[in-house]
Amino acid sequence: MRVQSLSLAAASAALLAPTTAPTTQPPHGDRPVATREGTVTAAGLLAKVRACAPVSHGRYRSDYGAPATIPVCGTGDAVYWKADMDIDCDGRPGPRCNRGTDPYFAPSTAFAQSDGRPLSAERLPFIVVPAPSRIWDYRDHGVRGGAVVAVIHRDRVQYAVVGDTGPQHIIGEASYAAAKALGIRPDPHGGGVASGVTYIVFKHTRVSPIEDHAAAVAAGERAAKRFVGAR
Repeated sequence: MRVQSLSLAAASAALLAPTTAPTTQPPHGDRPVATREGTVTAAGLLAKVRACAPVSHGRYRSDYGAPATIPVCGTGDAVYWKADMDIDCDGRPGPRCNRGTDPYFAPSTAFAQSDGRPLSAERLPFIVVPAPSRIWDYRDHGVRGGAVVAVIHRDRVQYAVVGDTGPQHIIGEASYAAAKALGIRPDPHGGGVASGVTYIVFKHTRVSPIEDHAAAVAAGERAAKRFVGAR
């Protein structure tokens, strides 16, 4: 897990293409993947998380040295927060996530894929949750590794899973693949975006195997429709 300062990231973060039904680009950028992330819109999801009923017993920082201003909010169906996005490149090494590309690289993730190997940050969209602490313990709110997440940036919705844990006092991080799919610069050394990302984790959901992104999309769409009241 790596947390970086994003003071210079905002100017270079958004590489967005206008779309109403985004097509996920593969982490390697070689060819488009014919996977539609779903029919529930960013606006529909964001309308449900305008208000915040805090479930955390304090607030998180977006980065080391930043003020603690971010609560974890909750409903009966989900927990959510609005933060920045730092880039997690940890896990199974690849051409874009390794010790050479990321000075903070760690070859492990808190949750492993079905064959026991760490997750691949450059291939699998996943988010990082803070390690359990007195501020908040995700496990007390129906969240486990593999839980389904809707990550929203501007008009894009990307479904992901909970795949890693980070520092107890910092929140707002996702994998290289999740950032790239959202049009956010995924570079582990200077990428990310300083604000404007919403993370909605659906309680009591779990993708198995955790590395099956198509299953995450299907489960995410079902959960998102329930969340916004669509049928």
